[in-house]
Order: sequence, then structure tokens, then C-alpha cells
Amino acid sequence: MMWMCVTVFLLWMRSGRCTDKANTSDLIEYTASDFYEKLHSGKMMFIYFEHQVSPTISLFLVELEKSAEALQDYGVLVGKVNCNKELVYTYCAEEQLLHTAFLFRGGKEFLSFDLDTIFDVNSIVSEVLFAILRDEIKYVHTDADLLAMEKAARGKKDIVLGYVCSLGTQEHRSIMETAYVYGSKYQFILITGGPVLKHLGVNESSPSSRVWFLHCRVHSGFMTPMTSERCPLTRMRKPLSTLSLHSFLQLMEAPLVTEVYDDPSSVQPPQFPYQQTPQVFLFSHPATEHLDLDTATTLAWRLRGLALLLLVHRQSPAVKTLDEYNAAYRLPEKSLEVKYLTLNSPDEVLVLFADQEKDEEEEEDDEEDNEGVDDDEEDSHFGKLDDEIAAAVFENRGTLSDMDSVTQLTSDNFHSAVAQSGLTVVLFYLKWDAVSMAFLSSFIEVAERLADSEVNKVQMSVVDCSEWTDLCAAQPGSAVPFQPITAFPSVLLLHPQHPAQHFRGMLGSESLHRFIMISRVASPVRLSTLEEAQSFLLEVPHPELAGYQLDRVVGLFEAQTQTAAFTEAAKSLRGDALTGLLTDELAEKWAADHTVDLPAVLVFPSWRTHTHPFTLPASSSAEELLTHINTALLHPMPELTVENLPSFLLLGKALLLLFVGEEEDKIGRRQNQALVKEMRTLVESEGETMERYLACWIHLGRTPAGMSVLGSYVGSMPPLPALVLTHLPSGDQIYQYPPNTPIVASSVLHWLQRVEDGTESPTGLLDEDSWPPAFEFYDFLKIMDMQEPDSAQQQTPKEEEEEVNVKEHVVVEDMTGDNRHAHSEL
Repeated sequence: MMWMCVTVFLLWMRSGRCTDKANTSDLIEYTASDFYEKLHSGKMMFIYFEHQVSPTISLFLVELEKSAEALQDYGVLVGKVNCNKELVYTYCAEEQLLHTAFLFRGGKEFLSFDLDTIFDVNSIVSEVLFAILRDEIKYVHTDADLLAMEKAARGKKDIVLGYVCSLGTQEHRSIMETAYVYGSKYQFILITGGPVLKHLGVNESSPSSRVWFLHCRVHSGFMTPMTSERCPLTRMRKPLSTLSLHSFLQLMEAPLVTEVYDDPSSVQPPQFPYQQTPQVFLFSHPATEHLDLDTATTLAWRLRGLALLLLVHRQSPAVKTLDEYNAAYRLPEKSLEVKYLTLNSPDEVLVLFADQEKDEEEEEDDEEDNEGVDDDEEDSHFGKLDDEIAAAVFENRGTLSDMDSVTQLTSDNFHSAVAQSGLTVVLFYLKWDAVSMAFLSSFIEVAERLADSEVNKVQMSVVDCSEWTDLCAAQPGSAVPFQPITAFPSVLLLHPQHPAQHFRGMLGSESLHRFIMISRVASPVRLSTLEEAQSFLLEVPHPELAGYQLDRVVGLFEAQTQTAAFTEAAKSLRGDALTGLLTDELAEKWAADHTVDLPAVLVFPSWRTHTHPFTLPASSSAEELLTHINTALLHPMPELTVENLPSFLLLGKALLLLFVGEEEDKIGRRQNQALVKEMRTLVESEGETMERYLACWIHLGRTPAGMSVLGSYVGSMPPLPALVLTHLPSGDQIYQYPPNTPIVASSVLHWLQRVEDGTESPTGLLDEDSWPPAFEFYDFLKIMDMQEPDSAQQQTPKEEEEEVNVKEHVVVEDMTGDNRHAHSEL
């Protein structure tokens, strides 16, 4: 479905800018001469050579722009060279370099990166810094390698050992950024798994990245001689980020034990950068001073990274603490309060800081171990997940809502269930289709919402088409009120004695809820008094519809015999708009009050006040009348969003798209408003000339997916605002209004005329990719019946082939029409 692709874009895109200054991307575009000048200056450069912009490349360029500011702090210039404007020898001449970016150092190419490895700002920054620091950061695979590194560092440098689950992540970036700053002070080592984790006591299946500090440098003061060949280590207990890692390294520089001669209540709390670290106080007596110092040092090593240890000498007259207490502590979040303790063993102080954390970690490890076998089995059953929707369904497979709020329909209970309910909403789905399972959750959410709001006479039902193939295939003789289901998931609304309604909106809970609530209202509503007519225009039929924009249509006819076409059109509008009907004397009175000639149809769009409706002639053709109504309901310059794109494409008009960026201030907002107003003036002033076009605008701040669409249309990201003509009924050409040309109604009209005359050259072509149903429907029961020996003997091979071709499959014909176009974009 179209919204599957949009979901991917919405997770990755960032909005554009709108003013001339803001329209200039932060990503520097170098000319060939600029590139060679920077290159020969010896500066470090990370450059992408742009050939053509696909949706994937467009996403990468957005992330590359984000990385420019971050890498600038490390002396790396980030930019691109547009090979469509001018060539740079080698890099612009080879198409295979389309998915490669390059790092230049010392006037020559240093390293190349496949775009698959630098897919976002974190991976770009981490991989570039990793390349720059490749000689400083060591990568170890075995415990023997780590031991050799510890021996080499002993007496010289401490070691920072980082474990990341995969390269290119935010955690990887944090370690690289920290290594860039502290690389001369510490030896950084990176691991991504293997035997080293066993030495560190970590389960390799653990999803969390971690950091350890190995104390290999000889410390002065209280550090005990290291008799082991391994360096003592301290694990960072906070989640890995650049800030937490910086704080952790600062804490590792704190004195192991600090001797004080004041009462704990008089000791200052930890100062920067240790202000968030607890303090632990042990009391020393003159007679056991050396023993107390050894005890404090031993305990301090165990508290390393958890708390600062201070040894209080009682021989000082400033110490007023009672002799019954031998320890105390102060927590940073508890103001300056000091709590005093009497411990039988210094080890008991660890309970305050370590035991709870250790229990939580063991509990998490146990849960992982218990779930491991089942997860592995299910993983192998699911296979590789090739899209985000499937991945999301798989990850949330254990938290799917129960089916108590919906009725499960079968071939046996379908007819009776539909007959007993005023409105039956049916979801047809397949268990193995990820989109079906994702939408099933939204469907159940709507069912629960309707139940909580006590909406009566609506039965939310589901049909598993993998189980009830005869029902979904609408077999002859079943008398089901719908055609065979050809795409999954599909939602039908069934009213007794009425044709089925297809829900063609976005597969989300809000759009489905709105459609159902509007569908509950009769279409059309018979209005018998002027008060009812006024109420129909102003009031909301149900409190659940209070938050929605509602379009309304009223038919005025002299006699009931004239209403056939309007009534048919009203049925088609059910779920999308509220329709009302006035006849006889009431219609005449209404027409006289509003200066309207009968018969007539009044259209009240939600974007327009009810006092200024559109007046349409009452056509004798329901199809023609429906076309006029839909045109009147449409805003003259609507904002295109992910939600309304399918309905716009179904109109079959050429799309005249105005792309505007996100406003940074009031000036930018006024500029965008002025552009939209100018285009609206064009639409309203030219009338019939503009009827063949659907002029609309895309706000890239609210609909970031539009940025990738724009890039795919014109081959690169143009300056904003941008005007594009596409989806022409006559062909797949794409036309771009001349960039950097003021968007004025008269100029746009002349440009459209040149397009029609064939004197304007197209910018590109629409892709021919179609989006057929994910699953063609198979009637498994019929296939099984055909495999019976008796049936097989009565058919010739040719007849068998025809039987399979014709009857095994329900031919997917209607998906090659309007629904296909609904999936050809975002």
C-alpha cells in the first residue's frame, strides 16, 4: 500500500526551508574549481558526487546535510559536487560511483564509503571519524588480543574499551567523538562481539552497548600494586552517549580515596564535574589509620564509577560525629543531607549503590535467556523481514490487541450477522500479510473506541481469508453483497438491503473512524422542516464527529420523482460527506429564501462558511452530478498530505504541485501564504482553463515525504519554492516551472500554455512502477477439489489448464485502474 512507503519516508525525512536564504541548503555545493582548490589546500573533505537524485539518494543528502555541522567541529568539510552541472574527472564519469561518497585527506582520496554503510547522520559521523582515527583506535577480536593491549599500555595509558552492537549507530558515534577528543590521553579499543565479551561477563545477545575503563596507567597515591597481569576495570553504568561517556571519563580521573579532617556535614558536596556523584564516608581511628586506609582503598575500587569515597580522620577536633557511627553517605538528589550508618562490614555500603542495579541486570538477563529459544524458533519461521511494516508487526507480535471487541465472521454466520446489525464493518485480511496484521491493530482500536463511546448498531467484524476462502472469493450461490476480495487488507461497510461500501481512505484508525461515523448517518437525510435543515447545516450528528471537518450537500427538488439521480449520488458520498434532501413546498421556500432556481444542489464545503454554498444544477445523471459535487467540495488550492493523496489521484487530473519549505519565522510564513494565495487566484480567475489541473501545495515541514518526491521528479533538490506539473492524463512527462523565477499567476498561466503547445521541454518522466496487490487471491478449497482423481480423469490436459487459469484465481482487474495510481507515488 502507498502508506507503507510513506511510513519509511516519514521516519527519515527533514523539512526544507522557504525563504531565499533558507532555501540554500546547509550542504555546500562545490564547483569543480572549488573542489580542486580545497583538495590542494590539504583540508579534510567528505564529498558526494551527485549524478541523479532517486528517493534513496535524496534521503542520504538530507542526512549528509545534518552531518555537515557535526563534522565541521572535527575539521572536516562536508559537501557535494553536482555532476549534472560540471564534471570532476573520474568521480563524475563513472556511474558505479553513484552510491559512493569519498573522504579526502592530505590532497588525495583517503577512503570511499558505500551509501549502505552511511545511511544517517550517526553512521556518517561515526564512520568518517572512525576512518580518521583508524590508526589510533584499535579493534580487537580475541581476549588474547586484549591482554596484549593491556600489557602494552601498562604504566603508560589507561584504556577505554567500547562495545557496540553494530557500527554506524548513535553509540558508535559517541565513542568516535569521544576518542577524537581524548585519543591522546587514553587508548581507545572497539569491539563488536566475540570472545572478549565472555571475559567481560557480557552475553553477546545483549542489545545494549557498553563501555569499560581499564586502569592500566600507574597511579600515584592510594592505588594498590597490580599483581595481576590484567588491568582493573570499571564499567560505565549509564546508557552510552557522548555526554555520559565524557562524564564517566571525568569520574575516572577523580581521586580514588580523599582524606578529610572535617565532619561529613561540613564537607562540601562534589564539585564539577562530579556534582551528580554520591559521596561515601568511612571513619578512621588513629590506632588503625593504616588498616582503615587499606580498607577504604579496597572499597573505593569496588565503588569506582558509583560513588566517591572519603576517609574521615576522627583525630581532628572538627569531626563531631558520634563514635557509634562508622560510615555515612550523601546522595546528590537529596540536597545536602548526610545519613549516618553503623556497619558490621564496609562491604555493606555496596548495598546502597550496587545490589539493586545488579538484581535488575540479572532479571533482564534471565528474561532474555528464557525468551531466547522461542524467539529463535519464531525468527526462523518468519524469515527475513524486508520492510519496516513487516518488522514492526514482528516486533510487536506479542502485544497485538485481543479480538474480543470484534466479531469473527465465517461462511456459516456471515448472513445472519449482517442482517442483525444496522451497519456491519468488515475487515478482510490475511494472517501472513504484514500490512493486514498492522491494520488489524488499528481496526481493533476503532472497535474499542466505538464500544467505549457507546456507539450503537455498529458491528465491527473480521474475516480471515486464509481460512474462509469461499466467503472472500464470493462464490456463486453464496449471495454475498460484494464482489470477490482482490486486495488485502480491505474494509467493506454493509447496510442491510444496500450495496457494499468500500473504504478507500488511509489505513489508519482516525480515517476509518471518521468514515464509519459519517456512514451511520442516512444518505440522504430526509429534511421535513426548515429547523431540521438549519440543524443539518450547523450541528454535528454525533459527539464523536465533533473534531472532524464535515462537508455537507443539500438537494432541492419540486417533487419526489426528480430525486433519483441525487439519491444515487448521495449513496456514493456516504462516509465522505453528509447529504440532505428537501422536496415539495419546503424546497420551494428554501429556494425563495436563497434566490435559487429549482431543482438545485447546494454544496457546503467544510473549508467554506455555510452562508456561501456552491449552487449546482441538478443533473439527470448521478455520475455527472457526483463529479460536480466532488469538484465543488475540493478546496481551490488544497494542501496535499499523505492522507488525502489517494483521493486527489482518483480525480484523474494533472497535478500542479507547489512545494514550499518550513517557515522559520513570521516572514517565511507570510511568504508561503502569499504564494498559495497567488496560485489560488490563478485557479479562481481562469475558471475552465484550470479545470483540467488540480492545483495544490505541499508543506515540506508537515509532509517531509514530499522532499523525496520533489527530488525524484526533477533529478535533484531545487531551490524552494518549486512548482511542478505531473500526472498528465496525456502522458508520464514531468514539467518544472523555471527555478528562481517569481511564481506569478500570469507567468504560470503562460508556462502551462507552453506545456500544452508542446514548446516546453519535460524535466523527467514518471516511473512506470505499479503497485499491484501484495497477494493475489487463491481459492485454496477449489484447488483442493480440482485435485480429486475423479475430477482429474474427466478433464483433458488443455481443459485442466484453462480451469486453473480461469477458476483457481480471482482475476485482479480493478487494481489496474485508479487504485494503482494511488500507489504510484510517495
